[in-house]
Amino acid sequence: MGIFRRVILPFAWLLVFAVIAVALVKMAFVDGLKPTGSEPAPLAQVDIPVVPATRATVTNTVQIKGTVQSDAAEPVRSTSAGKVVQVFVQQGAPVAKGDALFQVKAERAVAAAQTSQEGPVTAPKPVYDYFDILAPRDGTLQQLTTLVDQQVTVGESVGKVDPGSYTVSGPVTADQQYRLLGKPGPAEIALVGGPAPFQCAEVKLKNNAFDDAGTSSGGLAATGGGAGMGVGGAIAGPGGGSGTPSDAGGTPTGTISCAVPKDQQVFAGLGATMTVSAGVSPNVVTVPLTSVKGSVKDGIVWVAAPGGSGVAPEQRKVQLGLNDGNVVEVMSGLTEGEQVLEFVPGAPAVQGPMMGPGQGTYIPAG
Repeated sequence: MGIFRRVILPFAWLLVFAVIAVALVKMAFVDGLKPTGSEPAPLAQVDIPVVPATRATVTNTVQIKGTVQSDAAEPVRSTSAGKVVQVFVQQGAPVAKGDALFQVKAERAVAAAQTSQEGPVTAPKPVYDYFDILAPRDGTLQQLTTLVDQQVTVGESVGKVDPGSYTVSGPVTADQQYRLLGKPGPAEIALVGGPAPFQCAEVKLKNNAFDDAGTSSGGLAATGGGAGMGVGGAIAGPGGGSGTPSDAGGTPTGTISCAVPKDQQVFAGLGATMTVSAGVSPNVVTVPLTSVKGSVKDGIVWVAAPGGSGVAPEQRKVQLGLNDGNVVEVMSGLTEGEQVLEFVPGAPAVQGPMMGPGQGTYIPAG
């Protein structure tokens, strides 16, 4: 036992350390000097996706999710100061615009009595004028607070007329507002659980930056444009022109509304889909919205060089027309068949089934 501990065990440890040392020397000085040229080189290749400019018919149709709302009652205001002498219509009765609701007696100002050399002059008798206060619109007299002998002042609110009408209203995003800059045409309204879809003629577009009542889309003169205006890929992506604001990928910037025709029976709170048409451009040159970077009227596309890969694409200005949320009309600056980059350089390329593993975003040098 003493020989094993004094001789054999130390010798075994020396042998283990020697094997480890030889392995380390081989790895550092023998394997490290082997040529690496025989190893296969990486075969990754980055292809820039391009698409041709093609002819198509662009139908600018925007779908918006909305809700049926009751129109607000309009106040009845006295247009004359004086005493109420007669009430013609009782609360709850139907009225037409211009109907007399009540009558006010107002004293007319006359010259004061004057004295003369022949003696005092009798004071003139007061003169009164009678004014009818009219209904501001068609509807039902929802409220009327005036009583006979009550004094009223000019502009005083004394009642309300409920129009009994409804409006379909829904939020729109920035890209939808750009697409509707030209005066929108009639909208088709489809109610959830309601009657068959029907046409709605008076479409109004309001910008949330203004506090006034809904103005027609032509009133958005600050941004300019008309029915032929488009929007670049920086604002609207594929499919961005339909659905709810969350579906469109944007924050509501405006409201679109349309009065429900009187022959349609609806209820406040019903959900609705508004399909608004704002123009059609038949047989025009188009490119995907993802290929365009620009503003309302003008944009930029990158035309692929005919030499293939390794040659930087040409940056070219184009004039934009209608877009349908997927493709945009190119009014000038590009001809049919020219190849353009499918995605704006520097913008994240959406991975899809048509993209291979070697395809990605093209970022120009510098």
